[in-house]
Amino acid sequence: MWIFLPNSFISIVQKPGDTDMLTVRSRIKGDIENVFPGVKVEANKGTDYKFRAKVQREAVAKALHDQAMSISYANFKGTVKDRKRHDAYMGVWSAMYKAQS
Repeated sequence: MWIFLPNSFISIVQKPGDTDMLTVRSRIKGDIENVFPGVKVEANKGTDYKFRAKVQREAVAKALHDQAMSISYANFKGTVKDRKRHDAYMGVWSAMYKAQS
């Protein structure tokens, strides 16, 4: 699952053998901690996502619930203050716009 937030892009997956834990991955330093403060983040493990952490499934569900409950904007793109992140998100928006039928 990909999650785009104003200050974080994370990918969440279940690795084989894990049931109660999910692997949260990110490409940008600090993105995981912005959503899951206090988790142990590992870096540079030779994978396509530079940063990753194991997070309890229930903690992931709560964090995503809290994010949804805190939405107060009418336009997501306007909440992304970092220019580099905004431009990257616009690339995704554009690709999905082209995929729209």
